[in-house]
Amino acid sequence: MLKNKLSRKSVLQLLGVTTTGIATFFWWFKTSSKPKSRLAMVMDLDKCIGCHACTVACKAENGVAIGGSRTRVLEQEHGTYPETSRFFMPMMCNHCEDAPCISACPNDAIIKKDNGLVDINKDKCRGFQLCVSACPYGAIYINPDREPDEHVKDYPARAVWKADKCNFCEHRLEEGLEPACSNTCPTDARIFGDLADPNSKVSKLVNGEKLKGLLEEEGTKPQVYYKGGMPEIFNPKKANNNRS
Repeated sequence: MLKNKLSRKSVLQLLGVTTTGIATFFWWFKTSSKPKSRLAMVMDLDKCIGCHACTVACKAENGVAIGGSRTRVLEQEHGTYPETSRFFMPMMCNHCEDAPCISACPNDAIIKKDNGLVDINKDKCRGFQLCVSACPYGAIYINPDREPDEHVKDYPARAVWKADKCNFCEHRLEEGLEPACSNTCPTDARIFGDLADPNSKVSKLVNGEKLKGLLEEEGTKPQVYYKGGMPEIFNPKKANNNRS
């Protein structure tokens, strides 16, 4: 009879395991049902005035070397005299869902993080430049520095002869700040946010206006979207300041 009775200790142990199991289940359900972040940016071409405040802010924030660029604003003339206009196209890493640079790297130096950000592990990069060729947006460059510079040693972008590109100023994101480029834009032509948050401005723009990215025919599923302007007539090869 006594053998069939559970001791107080056994009952508490059983309840403890059960409680832990229930708590674990609810934690798993809550976290698994929560959509992962999808960091993205919208370029409002109707607002971009080609002032290059974004490119200057990016270089200053990340210590980008002369000859390198994490973001650019390309320019192109459109129309015939006297009906002409100048067209501006901000360009950067598109943090593609299916990023070709990741598979192109032989050292697994490029990774896609849970928040959708595509980043480069400088410790693994060997500067082979295969990622540079693989990116259809021309977003990756090799840091042109030939030797370390003590004045900029704390800037990852200045790792000697390593691939570099936009990472949405991840160090700023960790502090609750937005990327330097969108934070600096005087016309709010760059809108940054989380597509997984239906209440975010970027989510409402992309989903509400059915915005698209550049070169979607490449199948990369870019997470940088364009609003307004005339992206359909833009030819990067004819841009006035196209990177060679």
